[in-house]
Amino acid sequence: MSEVVEHLAELTGFRDRDVMDVTLVSALRDLVEPLSVAIFRLVGEAGQERWLTRARLVGDAAVASADSVWAERLPSAQSHPDRLDCMHERHVLQRREGEHWLTLFPIATEREVVGVLEIESREKLKNSDQRLVGSILRIYHNFQGLLDYSERDTLTGLLNRKTFDESFLKAVGNGSPASAIEQADDGRRQEGQRPSYWLGVIDIDHFKRVNDNFGHLIGDEVLLLLSRLMRNSFRFHDLLYRFGGEEFVVLMRCTDELDAAQAFERLRLNTEAYQFPQVGRITVSIGFTPVRPEDSPASAFERADRAVYHAKSAGRNQVQSHAALLAMGLMQEPAKLSAVELF
Repeated sequence: MSEVVEHLAELTGFRDRDVMDVTLVSALRDLVEPLSVAIFRLVGEAGQERWLTRARLVGDAAVASADSVWAERLPSAQSHPDRLDCMHERHVLQRREGEHWLTLFPIATEREVVGVLEIESREKLKNSDQRLVGSILRIYHNFQGLLDYSERDTLTGLLNRKTFDESFLKAVGNGSPASAIEQADDGRRQEGQRPSYWLGVIDIDHFKRVNDNFGHLIGDEVLLLLSRLMRNSFRFHDLLYRFGGEEFVVLMRCTDELDAAQAFERLRLNTEAYQFPQVGRITVSIGFTPVRPEDSPASAFERADRAVYHAKSAGRNQVQSHAALLAMGLMQEPAKLSAVELF
């Protein structure tokens, strides 16, 4: 019992989801002693879902493996039908696989089932072990809910402003750059471009008019619907934030400026074409910038925000690149203060 309590204390002692998932599989490896234990999340748009490995421990391995948050090539949802059955039926599933047994547990949030916990063992997992795993998962679920409450915007479900700095530094600083050699569809290896990070700021045009003419409840509905358009316009691993009011932020990884511009233009077009209930047509102005090696979260945001301001002054309902504005002489880099000037 003391061992269980120690693991629960460790599990709820972190505020980082990656660390929590690694701690969960480590705890279950120690308590149940399986051949392997893993957490898989179903990610991606409807009809194109794929399995993302959040944490996986095999045998007595010291370090858990996981897919990068920016991973592009992941197993399709249909490649593991048992995981889908476990999620859809919302119950524990057990089956023999060769000489071993697989036991799958659904992982849920307040709103939906998002993945599975998969345990591989030599023998069929005992009922007492199933109850133990189920109890730990309930605590894990409750703590994840608390993290959601503190990290997510309550209206849209997007990441909130206070999580931006930490997730920016984590994604840009720890995200391993993709190799310049990539796998082609036919199995051959080919030269690829090294991806870079891009930050975009999205602002709803004339949003004050919406609140003034239709009321704040309708304004909130517009914000909620725009957040859904954002999820449909960007990839599952792009980081989407609501900064407050009508301002949104996107952090993503793309191969070049054209790739980033196309993603933001897709959102602009999707928004322009959408018929918002009661309000009708809404447009957005977007500014984006590459993230530079020396960037702080504030400096990258400031450049994208300046590009948004240019888009607003140039007529709204458009996407503007800060780098392109610099190249055309329509914008200048802010003067840097020397150390002497600071004192």
